[in-house]
Amino acid sequence: MKRSSLHQMKPQDIVVLAKVICMGNDGYVQMALAETLYMSQSEISSSLKRSSFSGLLINKGQEVERKLFFDFIQFGLGVVFPEHPGAIIRGTVTAHSAPPLDLEFISDEKYVWPYAQGQSRGQSITPLYPTVPQAAKLDANLHELLALFDAVRVGRAREKNRALEILEQRLC
Repeated sequence: MKRSSLHQMKPQDIVVLAKVICMGNDGYVQMALAETLYMSQSEISSSLKRSSFSGLLINKGQEVERKLFFDFIQFGLGVVFPEHPGAIIRGTVTAHSAPPLDLEFISDEKYVWPYAQGQSRGQSITPLYPTVPQAAKLDANLHELLALFDAVRVGRAREKNRALEILEQRLC
């Protein structure tokens, strides 16, 4: 019997889970997730179903299983959704070039998500979902989480390890 692709995680699921965490313990409304992440309601609904199926959302889909999510970020994110820096472009800073890592790692090499309205130039990093730069512009906490995730995806050992230390504090 073939496993249904309906249950396979997608990169946008990581973005949705990060936003749910940023919204705090007050819970979330799918409409608000859709609006603030610039995704359709059907994309949000499908994402939440996949995350519930995988065990990353618990309590009837209202709460992120933070330890499991951290473990996935630590051991699976770079393998399942790998990324390699690309061409120099205009965009929004990410990975070690964005807060909170930008103050710890001084580098001439910047990483950015492609975004025409971005304020920086650097090597292109494909975001986990195309609307990430717009969503990050609305929510500094989301921007930091997604930048830390990118440090895990593309960083050297030092950046990756520091990102994981910060993520463990924030997620667990």
